[in-house]
Amino acid sequence: MTVISAKSPFARGLVDGIPIALGYLSVSFGLGIITVRSGLTPLTAVIISATNLTSAGQAAGIAIIAAGGSYIEMALTQLVINLRYGLMGLSLSQKLDDTFNTPRRLLVSFGITDEIFAVASAQKGKITARYMYGMILIAAFGWSLGTFLGAAAGQLLPTSLSNAMGIMLYAMFVAIVIPPAKKSRSVLAVAVTAALCSLIFKYVLTAVSGGFAIIISAVLAATVGALVFPVADDDKEDAAS
Repeated sequence: MTVISAKSPFARGLVDGIPIALGYLSVSFGLGIITVRSGLTPLTAVIISATNLTSAGQAAGIAIIAAGGSYIEMALTQLVINLRYGLMGLSLSQKLDDTFNTPRRLLVSFGITDEIFAVASAQKGKITARYMYGMILIAAFGWSLGTFLGAAAGQLLPTSLSNAMGIMLYAMFVAIVIPPAKKSRSVLAVAVTAALCSLIFKYVLTAVSGGFAIIISAVLAATVGALVFPVADDDKEDAAS
């Protein structure tokens, strides 16, 4: 393994991306089930996963498609949900080696996810384009494969079982939010605010479409977090350094 890693950055990226791919395989399985339950075909589900590597963005996008939402709703929802990837890309650009020209940067930016960003950022020294290609390729394959398997299972399994397995994606979101919410009151406040806003749009302000409900809930929750729990000047200076 050491010899392969030393001689082939692409192979090392593949190896480092295997745990990510395995994690994606289970999560995207639930996404595939949700997609076919929303009236889309398994092929459509796979195409969406292969061209849009974002679990939250895909879940929200599928909901908008199923509800017959507009392109504006879709664009604004994806912008709000996926804006963090732009910040990750800016941070990761500091670790790229000199071989990263503009086309390679654009290609790699397609595959930056939370997990890939974390693994790439943890690497010592500069990272190469080939290393990123390997990690993104195997991770994207796991994501697309899991979506296909979930979509196929959603058509073959009994409705009661597929409905039960469809909560896998939402369970992942809960698992992501709960640990930091236990440690940080600001995260807890933002999560609770977003949940309350979502319930209001679901049961009270029903005239608001699903896409705009997601956008408004996210913006309101972030605003509440920024106003009630502002970042201290000392924290800003530490982050900048």
